[in-house]
Amino acid sequence: MSGSYLAFTQDQLIEKYGAGAGYNEFLRRRGMSLGLFILPVGAVDRQHPHMADEVYIVLEGKGTLQVVDDRVPVEAGSIISVDHGEEHHFIDVVEDLKMLVVFAPPDLPDED
Repeated sequence: MSGSYLAFTQDQLIEKYGAGAGYNEFLRRRGMSLGLFILPVGAVDRQHPHMADEVYIVLEGKGTLQVVDDRVPVEAGSIISVDHGEEHHFIDVVEDLKMLVVFAPPDLPDED
């Protein structure tokens, strides 16, 4: 393997981080970062607006993403982009949500 790439599988990430709730960054580059975000059924998502744009890629589960006053149903296969600075959080998690999160530029939820 050269130093110019890293490779992951969804199964590897879920095996490594899937036992607990929350955000786990697994890749950081100059222009972006990626993490696995897990919210169990009934979880309260306390995130706040971020300094970076972000994309949620839902791998498993069902719930709703509230962005300002809009509610967006999400499930496996959903891909949602949220602009930096926008108020958003997940609500009504009815099946454990497991999501890839892409921040560009790199960010962590608690760095704001």
